[in-house]
Amino acid sequence: MNDLDALIPDWLTLPDVALRLDVEVSRVRRLIEDGQLVAVRRGEPTVRMVPAEMLADDEITPHLAGTLTILRDGGFEDEELLTWLFTEDPTLPGRPIDHLRRGQRGEVRRRALALAL
Repeated sequence: MNDLDALIPDWLTLPDVALRLDVEVSRVRRLIEDGQLVAVRRGEPTVRMVPAEMLADDEITPHLAGTLTILRDGGFEDEELLTWLFTEDPTLPGRPIDHLRRGQRGEVRRRALALAL
């Protein structure tokens, strides 16, 4: 988990996500179950948390769900896909999550598909 701490400085608890999205916590759990968000257990006491940058303007980052589906279909576990999304890639350039937050899904999806093969 230390690797994720270095890559992702800001995390939200599920109630915090619910507040940002203006929905009930049960809806946030369903978004996680449906693969639209990723939550990992962390902290003391251990609770499920979502990287804050998965939300943009109090919505789920555009094109995130489709990218998560591609990576999961390719065999990525949650911690692996978070590592990929939040790791700087000089050939992109930048982090895949930053491109998704700007609505630029094309190259991110191409790279995700290539990894998933």
